[in-house]
Amino acid sequence: MAPTEDFVVRAEVPNPVERDARDFGAYARTGGWAFGLKVARSVRPGGQSADETPKVSAKDFAELAGCSPERVMRYYKAWDRAADDGLVPHFEILLPGEDIELPDAEVWSSYYVSRSSAASERGTAIAEAAEAEGIRPTKALEVAENPTALRAAILADPSTAKAARAALLDRVKEDPALQTELARDIARTDELKKAVATENRAADRIGYVRQIAEKGQIRTPAGQTLDAPAELRSEAERHLSLLDELDDGEDSGEWATEAYDTMKNLVVETVEADPELRVQERRTKFYSSLQKATKVFEELTFDDADDIYEDDMVQRLEELQEAIGTAITALRGAAARD
Repeated sequence: MAPTEDFVVRAEVPNPVERDARDFGAYARTGGWAFGLKVARSVRPGGQSADETPKVSAKDFAELAGCSPERVMRYYKAWDRAADDGLVPHFEILLPGEDIELPDAEVWSSYYVSRSSAASERGTAIAEAAEAEGIRPTKALEVAENPTALRAAILADPSTAKAARAALLDRVKEDPALQTELARDIARTDELKKAVATENRAADRIGYVRQIAEKGQIRTPAGQTLDAPAELRSEAERHLSLLDELDDGEDSGEWATEAYDTMKNLVVETVEADPELRVQERRTKFYSSLQKATKVFEELTFDDADDIYEDDMVQRLEELQEAIGTAITALRGAAARD
């Protein structure tokens, strides 16, 4: 059966439509390269006079295009950078109207900078940092020129947020102003304050375990610093190795608490198992409490006793005096028995 006329007869397509379709297809495949080529083959390179080439100046091209010379030059410079990398031909080789095979559209953004920020002091610093990181300066400049896009990427993508956090931590070490701003932000944000307190507590607990494992020293509840027994130090090393094996993103709080509680209990058991050490622990605790009480009492002043006097104050002091007398009697009795 022969095809119907609807399928075999095709209306004549006007030339302007075909041209638009071809231009659209070229841009869909190559993106900004399609317009970069138009600039590269029509704008004469610097140093060439009008007599040496049929090409025109960037200013004249911009007037014909109805845009600014700065915009034309951004395409010009993008093409120049790509030519230096061997991705496209240099300007001198191209002739007006000449078509060539163009790179993929995705590559264009690596060379094109939407604003002429690269020439500024800020742009120079960004470019240098990009080169140090091993990436094209144009990529970093493009991100810097669109902070809203950067914010969107950080909010939407955990890996981008992680990279941003790492960069901020690197910068904050050498930027006192940023240190102050971040500290202020943390202090004003309840969630961050709680998170910092939690992490500080976990760090302190890990430090306690690390002190035992690496330095072989324990700190008793009363504040004595002693050499750790071999088995206690071995247990600390085991817990520390578990903590060190945690992934960067893994919460260490629970592990730190378990290790800390285990080591604290072992320290108490070590003290209680040694009669001499147990007595020394009690003596140290007594001296510590006595020193604190003495300091507090010494800070009291009675120059304005007439203004602050209350009967309850005298009663409390008399009770304290009685308690001190009892303690002195007990200690003297112990000394006499020795």
